[in-house]
Amino acid sequence: IFRYINLVDLARCAQVSQTWMMLSQHSSIWSDINFSSVKHKVQDEIVVNVLQRWCPCVLRLNLRGCCSLHWPTFKSIGACKNLQDLNLSECQGLNDESMRVISEGCRSLLYLNLSYTDITNGTLRLLPSFLNLQHLSLAHCRKFTDKGLLYLGTGKGCHKLIYLDLSGCIQISVDGFRNIASGCTGIQNLLINQMPTLTDGCIQALVEKCQQITSVVFLDSPHLSDTTFEALAECKLLKVSIEGNNQITDLSFKLMSKCCPYIRHIHMADCQKITDAGLQMISLLKHILVLNVADCIRISDEGVMPFVQGSSGAKLRELNLTNCIHVTDASVTEIAQRCHELTYLNLCHCENVTDAGIEALGNMSSLISLDISGTGISDTGLRALGCHGRIKELSISECKNISDTGIQEFCKGTKYLEHCHVSCCPQLTDEAVKTLAFHCQRLTSVNLAGCPKMTDTCIKYLAAACCYLRFLDVSGCIHLTDKALKYLWKGCQQLQVLKMLYCRNITKQAVLKYTAKLEKQEHSDADPPAWLGYDPDGNI
Repeated sequence: IFRYINLVDLARCAQVSQTWMMLSQHSSIWSDINFSSVKHKVQDEIVVNVLQRWCPCVLRLNLRGCCSLHWPTFKSIGACKNLQDLNLSECQGLNDESMRVISEGCRSLLYLNLSYTDITNGTLRLLPSFLNLQHLSLAHCRKFTDKGLLYLGTGKGCHKLIYLDLSGCIQISVDGFRNIASGCTGIQNLLINQMPTLTDGCIQALVEKCQQITSVVFLDSPHLSDTTFEALAECKLLKVSIEGNNQITDLSFKLMSKCCPYIRHIHMADCQKITDAGLQMISLLKHILVLNVADCIRISDEGVMPFVQGSSGAKLRELNLTNCIHVTDASVTEIAQRCHELTYLNLCHCENVTDAGIEALGNMSSLISLDISGTGISDTGLRALGCHGRIKELSISECKNISDTGIQEFCKGTKYLEHCHVSCCPQLTDEAVKTLAFHCQRLTSVNLAGCPKMTDTCIKYLAAACCYLRFLDVSGCIHLTDKALKYLWKGCQQLQVLKMLYCRNITKQAVLKYTAKLEKQEHSDADPPAWLGYDPDGNI
């Protein structure tokens, strides 16, 4: 048990008794040290003392976001000769000299995360000294250049590297990718997100020598085109993720269908030129487990139905059709009949989906996570969903036709619900929350934002029954007062995040008093904005 608690709680446990103190000092507990969980409190002295005592035992060390650490800490890391996994992401005190000391001592590193740090070419020159390095993140490191990437191939180089994250490194040109390819021919997993400068030429230069790539993630790379997939056709892709691209067309799906027979994960969200023809092409593939075509607004029943009827339909685990506004009940019914392994389904803002389609989903015993926000569902459809009772995550935000009755009917059939988002459902009252709280006591995340009829009573119900609650959003619940915070303070000891925007009857004094121990809280006493759909008095 001690292995799974953070350092603060471990220190408290050590004070309980002599036996617990001895247990907390067992070397196996200190093989994996996570200072990130206390990143706002940790100082050099604490880290140095811990590492000096346990350095032979430490295999994994996470210092992500520990902004107050400097030379003493990094010097003590260098003494951890057996360290295999080191996360220094967002460590603002890290520099090339610090990395020199670490590289001299930690020769066994397999995983290294340097994202969001100020390292330069000097650090890249040191990387080949980690002879067994397999995973490297340089995400959002902006101070190294194409020339620095040459060092990845010098000496014994980083030839064992299989995972590389270059997200946000907008300074890298085609030459930089060519340098990577020369030194790291074994790359299998490539992440390049948030990089508007990424072009087809960059990918072509990389793939010329790196043909073992099986997974690519290019989120927010608008200038890539089908040419990228023509280059990647030389690789045996298993996973593709691209988002926010207006250049890629159905031709890329045709290339996948022809050249990637074992692909399992396709994420092509917000790619405006993808049409039903593309889905029809990949319907021949036999191993697809995840398909995400969210915000591909040209997708309709003519693409979804042939796909789920195809070779992967019966194996599909996750399907995201968010904002595919032309999808109707016909597709949803086909999904319910064909996709017997489906655990996650997102139909958010598929406005032509109604109770008829949702009732068909009620017969899917595999479904665990469902988002039907912004659809035409009413209490009738919600009642059908509660039949098999295995749903753990449900989002019905912006479903104007849902009332307390629908929530009550749904909850009668389920007891495993952990996440429930009912924001902007204006008909819901305290009675809906009462039913949720007492039927679904495993709840960890609840969103009631934009439900103007909620009062302190609903929070009283949650606090009394939902002791595992970690996230709660009550923004726009204009009738809540300081009493609500007091109820949460007493009953929800595990609460970590609380959002209270547009809650004018909650005072700043109460927020300071009752939310001091939370990881995050947001509060404002402004009137609710017009887009919530009701006036300052809650009138719709």
